[in-house]
Amino acid sequence: MTTFVITVPGTFTSDITDSERAGLERRLAPQHTDVSESEGVNLLTVNEDGTFAIRLEVDAADRYEAKLDATRLVAAALKETGIPEGDAPLGPPAVTGIDSDF
Repeated sequence: MTTFVITVPGTFTSDITDSERAGLERRLAPQHTDVSESEGVNLLTVNEDGTFAIRLEVDAADRYEAKLDATRLVAAALKETGIPEGDAPLGPPAVTGIDSDF
């Protein structure tokens, strides 16, 4: 297994409250660990225009699985936070870091 840092972009189509943002960060915090923190990578970045980027660490066999897993985690966290899917459409995920023992 390899640890991938995956960035999942999206756009909030309506304003996100401070409590929603905190809830989203809390739900995703377990996926933001050693690699991300040591590199000073923010878990969630929200821009003034509503676009956002979520950076997660995912252990997977390859890039494809890592991207799928990250997208599923973000979608589930948004839903659990009470943010409807239509209010935060996601863009294509990207691998932004890799940490392996090779």
